Order: sequence, then structure tokens, then C-alpha cells
Amino acid sequence: MSLRAINLPTLLTWARVAAIPLVVGVFFLPADWLTVPERNLTATVLFVLSAVTDWLDGYLARKWNQTSSFGAFLDPVADKLMVSAALLILLQLGRIDALVALIIIGREIAISALREWMAQIGQSRRVAVSYIGKVKTAVQMVAIPFLLYGGVLFGLFDTMVVGQWLIWLAAVLTLWSMLYYFRIALTGLKLE
Repeated sequence: MSLRAINLPTLLTWARVAAIPLVVGVFFLPADWLTVPERNLTATVLFVLSAVTDWLDGYLARKWNQTSSFGAFLDPVADKLMVSAALLILLQLGRIDALVALIIIGREIAISALREWMAQIGQSRRVAVSYIGKVKTAVQMVAIPFLLYGGVLFGLFDTMVVGQWLIWLAAVLTLWSMLYYFRIALTGLKLE
């Protein structure tokens, strides 16, 4: 890793990776340390702060011309790790179905493998991030904090109900985007 890769955007990405055990660990603290609502709120705040740093690191890297290959590698890895960890915690808490977690995590593994293969054959541009992938990520990043919070927000609405609808929408968009990427990647390629 070069010194050019050590900058504020990359440090923000590393902070996202470091936040993963904190989000997970909140749910394993002794019962007398935090009440369930306090655990939920703490995990939600940590997840939302991580999501904000995801936007901020990309913005700063582009604005300050501090992009690097390492940052481009680490950023999606940090995102996938954070989302996967949150989904596994939500699964353990019984707030999502195993099918949702399997679809979302499975898609991330499949698309990562597809991108690696496409890069090896010199076709990585064919599987660049698409609009549907961005929409899927946005829906996921709203659904997960609602599900982590798991209560009534500001006395207005039950975040579990909204989160459940959104996570299922994210699962559908996940499948749609995966099919889109595979179709684009394989169109016109001669498979050996």
C-alpha cells in the first residue's frame, strides 16, 4: 500500500471496518449494561454513522482527488462486511428471514466472483456498478437501520413493519440486479 492510499477517505473506510465488531458486539454485552432498546439504538446509530462514512469517503476521495486502487478495493469490501454482519445479527434476533439473508449475502459473493472473473479476462467494465445496484443498496441501507432499531420511531411508525417491507424489496432488487449483471457480463462472451 502506497502513501497515496493513506488518506482521510481510506481512513474513513477503515473506520467502517472497525465499526463492524462494535455493531455486533452491542448485542453481546451483559444484560445489565444496556436495555434492549438501548442496544437497538446503539447498533442503529453505529450502522447509520457507518453508512454516512460510506458516502463521505467516496465524496472526499473524488473531491480531493485522493482515489486509489486500494481504496477502490477496500470500500466495497467494507460495505459487504458491514451489511453481512448486520444481516446475521438481524437473523439471530429473528427480525429477518434466513431467505433474505441468503439472497443478499449470496448475491454479494456471486457478483464479487463475477467481477473477479471479468477482470481476469479483461472485461471488468462490463460489470461496473449499475443504477439498479445503487437502488438496491439504498433500500438495503434504509431497511437495516429500521430493523436494528426494531421499535416505534418518534411515536410515528413501527420501524419493524417498514423495515420488513424494505428488506424484502431489497431482496427482490438484489435478485434483479444479480440477473442484470450476469446477463450483461455474459452477453457476447465466448465461454470456454
